Amino acid sequence: MLWLGDWQYHRAVGGNGLSWAYTFEWPLFAAFAAVFWARTIRDEFRARHGIDIVLDYSPPGEDLPGGIGAQQINELAYDDTDDEDLARYNAYLAKLNRKAKAISADRKAVAKDSGRKAITHG
Repeated sequence: MLWLGDWQYHRAVGGNGLSWAYTFEWPLFAAFAAVFWARTIRDEFRARHGIDIVLDYSPPGEDLPGGIGAQQINELAYDDTDDEDLARYNAYLAKLNRKAKAISADRKAVAKDSGRKAITHG
């Protein structure tokens, strides 16, 4: 891909104005490919040596001091009992939220209980 950047550079110097963009684009593509390849090799190395990659799905406001960040609202802002479709949809969303929290808790428990090293991204 670097060869393509060099080729576009020579075309740009020869008078093709559009080639200036490609002169810089091809090396960026090459860098992206190298970074992607390196991360793939790194992840394979970690998997073979028993290092788990655990994603931390905790809400972003948990690490902030009190009074700053998002707060969970436990009460409904409105009454949806008169709209049956809306009540069903809200019940569905509440069910999905409970499932997501359970999956997150399970992942954290597996990371703590396993004897392997864990890398968290959060």
